[in-house]
Amino acid sequence: MGNELNRRSFLNAAVSAAGLVAMGPLLSACGSGPAQRAGVGSEAALKAVLPAYVPNTSIKPDIPSIAGGPDVMTNPGFLSYPSNRVATVSGIPGKGGAYSSVTPLWGTIPPADNAFYAAMNKALGVKLEMKPADGNNYNTIIPTMTASKRLPDWIQLPTWWNSQMNVGGLVGNQLADLTPFLSGDNIKSYPNLAAIPTSAWRTGAWGEKLYGIPSHATGFQIAGTLYYRRDIFDAKGITADQVKSADDLMRLGKELTDAKNGVWAFDDVYRYLYTSFGAPLKWRVDNGKLVHLYETEEFYAALDWNNRLATAGYVHPDALAGDNANGNTRFYGGKTLISSGGTGTWNLADLQSGRAADPNYRRGAFNIIAADGKSTPRVDMGAGASIMSYLNINLKPEQIEECLAVANYLAAPYGSAEFTMVNFGVEGTHFTMVDGVPTATEAGKKEVQAQTYPFLAAPAAAVNSPGVDFVTKDYCAWQAANVKALAKPVFWNMNISMPQAQATADAAQQVEDAMRDCIHGKKSVAEVKDAVASWKTSGGGDKLIQWTNDNVLQKHGTGQ
Repeated sequence: MGNELNRRSFLNAAVSAAGLVAMGPLLSACGSGPAQRAGVGSEAALKAVLPAYVPNTSIKPDIPSIAGGPDVMTNPGFLSYPSNRVATVSGIPGKGGAYSSVTPLWGTIPPADNAFYAAMNKALGVKLEMKPADGNNYNTIIPTMTASKRLPDWIQLPTWWNSQMNVGGLVGNQLADLTPFLSGDNIKSYPNLAAIPTSAWRTGAWGEKLYGIPSHATGFQIAGTLYYRRDIFDAKGITADQVKSADDLMRLGKELTDAKNGVWAFDDVYRYLYTSFGAPLKWRVDNGKLVHLYETEEFYAALDWNNRLATAGYVHPDALAGDNANGNTRFYGGKTLISSGGTGTWNLADLQSGRAADPNYRRGAFNIIAADGKSTPRVDMGAGASIMSYLNINLKPEQIEECLAVANYLAAPYGSAEFTMVNFGVEGTHFTMVDGVPTATEAGKKEVQAQTYPFLAAPAAAVNSPGVDFVTKDYCAWQAANVKALAKPVFWNMNISMPQAQATADAAQQVEDAMRDCIHGKKSVAEVKDAVASWKTSGGGDKLIQWTNDNVLQKHGTGQ
């Protein structure tokens, strides 16, 4: 996870859900709202729309990024908080304008008109009215606002809710076109925004125009991975590099499970393992033909393996019962030794939670594997960002420019003077330096939230667990070892608007329910095949495949 989402433990469940959705096309269903904008598909259109990328060199990380291919790179790592807080913005960005903003917040909403907001307004040179809303209800709050056309000047719309929020219908109708301000070299007027990777800007492109401003962009975006209790494995003499195939994992299940003493090898792992069997994230193109995940043999091979894992008794009973909420508790307590989850889990807060349960706790992650132990390991990467903010279409050009200047301040790199202000507040009031680490005061805990200003704009992700070097080193080393396994799936990072009937078919609830029961040992693979057959005919699956072929593949290509 990037930057201060580590420090404040941004809702891990939401991050994981975002990662899962971000892995595929960003869907928006056509409903009764405004006309939809299809995704930007052709390379020519993308080159004309996307901003230039100019890396920021003002602050040097301790662990530099490593490129793994086009649009793929590891996140830089910082072993300590930079002592020299370089200023990256000259002067005050704003010109006295007044704007309203709404972002989701999973936590305690700060008091309005607090000292931190006042200090930020002074630093930004605008009156930016912050109105954080309950993240748990955000997907119902926003549609009400858009229906009445009462959006604020600046709003954050998480990409995993693109469909529910009808973002494809809002762009160009209620959300401003930023193409004239940010495309190509135009973005160089905003150097910190120019340092955001190109793939993240692509996430905010609709109908061959640019609308969204990304936060916490990353070139290492995957839904998640397989974790293990490194401290316990080390004590048993087991190393992660011994695990090179699905058979190796199954053998670990037998070796590690001790049900009599309340220990099971596995928690729920299917969602982060099935592509190891060669199954596509959702789509594959075979000899020009579009093939859905449910039509592949690799999909059923992954189901079969997980079904056998469950029926062999190697998965914790609570996980088999569908209790995912307490998965971390089981992992921290040593009740499960292998789990799965989003990469946002691997941070200082995780170490602190784990060591509260076991002082020896240390998280590790298996390298990405191919199930057969022979093929080249591959994992499908997700969109460059899942946090996107948008400006109101009613803003005048000079107001958009002022907001973008503010966004440039908010996107200052990790450890800069501006980043410190945005994420920690005023030194002496909201934080103090303790052993070189910005540490929140009581006022800072109440007023400074990582889900307010950074949800409007933020720099690219950086790995940091201040005060605990090995967490940063472990995570960066794992990324470096696996970066070449990341690959773009079909329709990578494309915003796709589809009719409601196809969006419903895409959700495939009847198949998902059968699949969940199968990996929990309650249904057979044959029963999932029956559910898929029903989905393809009466559930609209065949029509979904045909619609996607005709309207996306044939018109816009694969996005790879």
